[in-house]
Amino acid sequence: MIRLLILLLLPIAAQAEVVRIATYNTELSRKGPALLLRDIDRDDAQVLAAIDVVSAARPDIIALQGIDWDLEGAAVNALSQKLRAAGLDYGYFYAVQPNAGLETPLDLDGDGRTQGPGDAQGWGRFTGQGGLAILSRYEIVTEEILNFSELLWQDLPGAALPFVDDRPFPSEEAHQIQRLSSTAHWVVPIETPLGRLNLMTFHAAPPVFDGPEDRNGLRNRDEIRFWSVLLSGDLGPVPNGPFVIAGDANLDPERGEGHKRAIRTLLTDPRLQDPVPTDPSGSSATVDWKATGEMRVDYVLPSRDLRVLDSGVLWPKDGEPLWDNAHRASRHRLVWVDVALP
Repeated sequence: MIRLLILLLLPIAAQAEVVRIATYNTELSRKGPALLLRDIDRDDAQVLAAIDVVSAARPDIIALQGIDWDLEGAAVNALSQKLRAAGLDYGYFYAVQPNAGLETPLDLDGDGRTQGPGDAQGWGRFTGQGGLAILSRYEIVTEEILNFSELLWQDLPGAALPFVDDRPFPSEEAHQIQRLSSTAHWVVPIETPLGRLNLMTFHAAPPVFDGPEDRNGLRNRDEIRFWSVLLSGDLGPVPNGPFVIAGDANLDPERGEGHKRAIRTLLTDPRLQDPVPTDPSGSSATVDWKATGEMRVDYVLPSRDLRVLDSGVLWPKDGEPLWDNAHRASRHRLVWVDVALP
């Protein structure tokens, strides 16, 4: 009888499991290689502030942007150790070489020079500047990760590459090697209490800092469009099971520059749900830039087959203990969503 009761309760216990997924542009990038590792090791104030922010949210899985990549993963591992000391044990992490700072021999930004930060596959002074990382309490199935970072921009169905006077900008040669991802596009399977969940993450180029050719604006558009193209099966088999898109799209659906239709289309995709997380004041803004003010550019978007229990933008009220640390850590705000099975 007892055994039967336990078996009957198992589905209820499984449905009660909740997984918190977050995205956070830490802005921990530095001006040279190994400098971030140095700052983590010496308890730099910004690093400690970022740790406080993540600790306050306590996500089970978090996608980090603006964190420098190194070949051995030393910086991400060191940050993970600091988080463990703060009470967050992320036993798994994933961080591989991004397109940011990946050198090319061509003039990709059209300034007439080569070997500048704008001539890398993604803007960067050195390889890996401002990369991505995933930290997880649950096992990351590394052998089944899909890394689309090498996808050429021109090979994305429906791509809109920059042209000036009907000529490829800055050159046809540049179009032939230019990758879509300014940082990366990853589909990362994670074994969670809800079963396998695919974390889909990216960090799109800002749709500014260009000219009438709109190179960055068009690239931002297509980096966001990538997810709809992938989910439609136009880049190969569609990843199976529940998923969450979590990352920095660098585009607000209403304010600022850029192709608004791209983010609006993603937010209203019937395969997704947008919880519209807010902070305690009711604002959905996720960044505060001096030039533009507050905007929503960071997103956590669960698939329709997940149940959203709660969500939020971690931004404390003025006067609360975390207020100064949140400002010190990053201009971006951590966004989190709690999901469960239906």
